[in-house]
Amino acid sequence: MSEGPRILALGGASLLPSSNDGALHQYLLDLTGLERPRICFLGTAGGDSPEYLASFYSFFASRAEAQHLALFNRQVDDIERLLLEQDIVYVGGGNTANMLAVWRTHGVDVALKKAWEAGVILAGPSAGANCWFESSLSDSFGPTLFPLRDGLRFLRGSFCPHYDSESLRRPRYQELVGSGALPDGYAVDDGVGLLFAGRELAEAVAVLPETRAFHVERRRGNDAEEVPIRPRIVR
Repeated sequence: MSEGPRILALGGASLLPSSNDGALHQYLLDLTGLERPRICFLGTAGGDSPEYLASFYSFFASRAEAQHLALFNRQVDDIERLLLEQDIVYVGGGNTANMLAVWRTHGVDVALKKAWEAGVILAGPSAGANCWFESSLSDSFGPTLFPLRDGLRFLRGSFCPHYDSESLRRPRYQELVGSGALPDGYAVDDGVGLLFAGRELAEAVAVLPETRAFHVERRRGNDAEEVPIRPRIVR
């Protein structure tokens, strides 16, 4: 039985065997309460990269009923039906702006909203986390980090992934939240996930104890304050 709308927004996570992030992905599978949940991969942000797709199947195929939805060589007529049949939709990283544009062209945005409301868990790292919020800090437009303001708006506020692994992320996100160019939101290190039940934060999880998450809030004088969120370690 569905537990209602849920989203797992990951600051950054790898599917490679050498990564520590397998525990985060197992946590995602465990959220379903099923032995072999159905999971569908959307690799749109990476241009449906064959390498990313192979990494997805390498991790998930032995643990779940895995499939994917390609949009650059589309083979599926009824996208809404496909997504509503899943227990999880996993969105890969890459270019958030391009992904959103392609999704809207194919009606994936509408199908995802219906799936989310029906209790299908939505998840993903980087672009696969940015997309669920009103806005995000994105490198979609080049090496300079810009605010992206046309997210799907399933979740309130803004999101910043890779808070620890890309040196420009933290000062730029604080600058934009402090100035009001981005609304208050969540900043998340790689290897950390935020689980939302409905539109409310339910818990933070991480694979390493030194990784962090914050709610970043605008203060007077164009300043931003980081309010720490303590993640629970998953193994």
